[in-house]
This record gives sequence, C-alpha cells and structure tokens, in this order.
Amino acid sequence: MPPRGFKGFSSGHRRDNVTAHRLRPATAIAAVTGRATAAPPPVAQRSRSPRRPLPSARDSPNKAYRQTACTPPLHCTLCGNVKSSGDVLAKTAAFDEMFGHAAAGDGNVRDAYRAIRDWLDASPHALMETRKAQAELFFRRIGITFAVYGDPDAAERLIPFDIVPRILHRAEWTTLEAGLRQRVGALNSFLADIYGPREILRAGLLPEALVLQNPGFCLPMIGHRPAHNIWCHIAGIDLVRTDAHEFYVLEDNARTPSGVSYMLENREVMLKLVPELFHAVKVAPVEIYPEALLETLQSVSPNVGTAPVVVLMTPGQHNSAFYEHSFLADKLGIELVEGSDLAVKDDVVYMRTTQGPQRVDVIYRRLDDAYLDPLCFRPDSTLGVPGLMAAYAAGNVTICNAPGTGVADDKAIYSYMPEIIEFYTGEKPILNNVPTWRCREPEALGYVLDHLAELVIKEVDGSGGYGMLVGPHAPAATIAAFAAKLRAHPEKFIAQPTLALSTCPTLCDSGIAPRHVDLRPFVLTGSAGITIVPGGLTRVALDPGSLVVNSSQGGGTKDTWVVDD
Repeated sequence: MPPRGFKGFSSGHRRDNVTAHRLRPATAIAAVTGRATAAPPPVAQRSRSPRRPLPSARDSPNKAYRQTACTPPLHCTLCGNVKSSGDVLAKTAAFDEMFGHAAAGDGNVRDAYRAIRDWLDASPHALMETRKAQAELFFRRIGITFAVYGDPDAAERLIPFDIVPRILHRAEWTTLEAGLRQRVGALNSFLADIYGPREILRAGLLPEALVLQNPGFCLPMIGHRPAHNIWCHIAGIDLVRTDAHEFYVLEDNARTPSGVSYMLENREVMLKLVPELFHAVKVAPVEIYPEALLETLQSVSPNVGTAPVVVLMTPGQHNSAFYEHSFLADKLGIELVEGSDLAVKDDVVYMRTTQGPQRVDVIYRRLDDAYLDPLCFRPDSTLGVPGLMAAYAAGNVTICNAPGTGVADDKAIYSYMPEIIEFYTGEKPILNNVPTWRCREPEALGYVLDHLAELVIKEVDGSGGYGMLVGPHAPAATIAAFAAKLRAHPEKFIAQPTLALSTCPTLCDSGIAPRHVDLRPFVLTGSAGITIVPGGLTRVALDPGSLVVNSSQGGGTKDTWVVDD
C-alpha cells in the first residue's frame, strides 16, 4: 500500500470529479520506484517522440550543444515514458527548450527560438565572451550584488548573468498567466479564511494542527481584515518545466519574495548589449513593473481620497537583498526607511523627515514578521517599529505583504494547494503541483527513508536552497545524516521526486550548452485586481548536471522574453 502522505499529480482539468481530491499516490510512487501498483497516471501515459541527438559542433560556431551534458541519470516522474512492461520508468533527457525533441542536424528549432538560434550561429564564441564580460562590468558599475550569509569570504557578490535569453512564446505565457492568477487568488482566499472563519479547516481538507501550529501562522492576525481583504500583494511563484506543455509549481513565495530587481536589470543590460535582437524579436516589456507595483501599493492605502505616502521598509544594509530594497525604492520614487526612521503616535505611523513627521499610509516591508514590532513579536528586535501592529490593527496603515502570509510559504501546506484552489475557486488547478510526500505522516516517512537516494528532501520552512538534500547527487554520509534528521523531526520536512528540469542554451566556457532552469514570475494584487508583468526571473544552474538554481548556491540568472509571432 502506498504511503498516505504522498500527494501525487494534480493535473487539474484533466481529471474527473471523482479523482479531484484523490491524487492516485500509487501510480506516482510506481513512477519513482519502478514498482507498479496501478495504471500509470495520465502524465506518464502520453507517448513522447523518441529522444535524438542534437546538432554537432560542425553545425554551430559555438561548439557542440550537447543535450546529454546536463542530463544526470535521474528518475523523473513527470516527463518520462513508462516502458511497455509498466514496471520501469524510462530514463529520459530533460526537455530542451530550444530544440525540443528535434532530429540531429536537420535544423529543427522550436519556433520561439529561431531568432535566438540564428543569433547564436552568427556569434563567434569570442564575441559572446566579450559580451559576457561587458555584462559583468555593467553589473559591477550598477552595484547589483547580494550577500551570502555564513560565508565570510563572499559578503557581497555578483549574481552570474547569462546573456542567452530564455524564450517563452505568448501562447505559453497566456496559460501560465491564467494559472498564476488562479493560484494567487486562491492563496489570498486561503489566508483570509484561516485568519477568519476557517471554513477550509471545518471542511477537513487540511489538518488544523498543520495550520494553527505552523511557525508562519501569526496569532495577532486572527480576526484582522486587511484593506480590501488582500493579504498577499506581491507573490513570487517558482515554476519548473518538464515538457513542451507541462509546467509545475515548485513553491510559493508569499511573504517577502525577492529577485524582481534582477529581472529588471537583466533586461536593461540586454537592451544595451544586443539591441539588434530586440529589433528582430517582439519582446513583451518588463519595464512597467515598478509603475505597476507602485499602483498596487497605493491602491491598498487605508486613507481614501488623499495621495498615499508609501515607504519601503528594509532591515538595513547588512541584509542579503539590500541592493534590491534600495533599487526598488529608487525606481518607485518612494523613501527607503529602517525601523528607526518610523514612529507610532496615537496608532498612526509617522516618518521622520527634515521637515517634521510625515504620516505613512503603506509600508512595503522587506523583513520578516518576527522583527516588525518588538511590542508584538520579538522584544529584542531593533529592526522594527514599536506600536506598528497596533496602528495596523486600527486600520491606519497597510503592511504589504500582510503579517502572517508566511504560512502560505510552508511546503507542507503547499502540498494541499490543489485542494485549496478547488475549495476557493471551484476550478481544477491550471498549474500542477510537484508530487510531494509529507514526512509528518508515518507511512510517508517510512517510504521516504527507504528511498532517500532517489528523492529531494526540503525543510518545510526552508528557502534559498539551504537545508536541502538532492538524493541522487548526495554522498552516503550526507544521506545518513539526513535520515537521522528525518527520524528526529519528520514534521520539518517534505520529499519530492527529482525532476528533470528543462534546459536552456547557456554560455559556458566550452561554448553554448544546455543548463537547467526555473522561472519566478511576480504577481501583484491590488484593489483593482491582479497584474502580472510578462516574464519573470529565470534562474539557471550553471554547473553541468546541477539542479540547484539558487543564487546562494552558485546559480545564475537570465533575461526572460515573452515573444509574439
């Protein structure tokens, strides 16, 4: 019998009503283990065209584009074919976003990438390296850096930037946008519900303890209704691709999502480096994001009829994302403040200025709940504002994102998102979850411990790629250490199959080669509805075979182009 803690595929509109909340765990487990206990799920049943080699070095001045160079021998439950016996998952290469499943040397390139392929063919490797060096120089002059906690030798560093853009066709983006709107709308409904009537808990779709005892659950927010009942104003939803038409949500970032400054700066640098490409390709703009963000923040001001005063609240220059904080404040034309710049009087927040106190209506906060107000949360916090939560409770200021949204970042709650979406929208999910085992459940824990070498293990409240085990790449000693952690605190972990993330062409020392990528689009929710700038931040794993795209773990970024015909 399969472990009950496993949440299998949620293929949304492809399921009938009977299976809406039952995600066929046995079939997904068979895909990972090679032991079939039921018919394979719809995703695995669809036939695929056979994988064939890609053009050789003779076909391009950028040397060989080797699809196999980035394909570790991993099981993938999402894009592999099941052999006719139904007992073994065929090991297949990751989906190549430029070539798809093209035949070798026949010139086949996916339509969205034709202009990029022509540009690469016409660009000698030396020229590409020169452009890469120019991009790095631009970033150094701008000062676009981030800090790595716990690394004394790299307090500030550049995020590596790859000059080969990642391409999405408008039709692909339209589907993603619909799924993102649906998901973020459901997240906001979920947050309003769990801090209010708790209908989803009464319906029994989620365990009460998972929500009410969650570290991200904010007790002071119980019964509070933010302006316009919007909790998550800025969301970053991490997506991975596994085939031409298959995207999956890897995780939700609903507390203080970061990375949008790199999306904007990547585009600016590309416009300087390769303006000719923008003449050849119709690329949707991302430059409108700061304006859209400011409109979103202003729209949720509690003081209607007056020009809202918006500030961006930062923990300070030692925060790893301080560059982004200062960058966004500058782009939005708002003040960048620390807690010491604000004060509360009579439940109203004021900003200290050279002309005297100025009332603040909206705070775009970039620090965690625990540090917002020492009178309400951590009493030792020097980063927050005493009395801020009282002003918020009185309805005199809006905090974006609302305190308590971090509960939606929890990866165990993530595993219930298909049910959450259907509960609040009445619709099947457009974007699917990755199959997930909740290690807090005994049967799931037993299965995960038996298959650690095949799975990815994550902390439910982890981020940045820290505290994670990639089983197929981990040495035996690391796997053993993780097994001990799981036995000691199973509730702190979830497990997922190792996905064959799609690859994009990337400039490497040896030429152009495929590297694994993910995508973080940014979703804004204001009083007028949801706004999504086409594109997002593409993160790329620069090491051959690596699946870890996080910048803190050595990953880089790409410009993401949504293109029209």
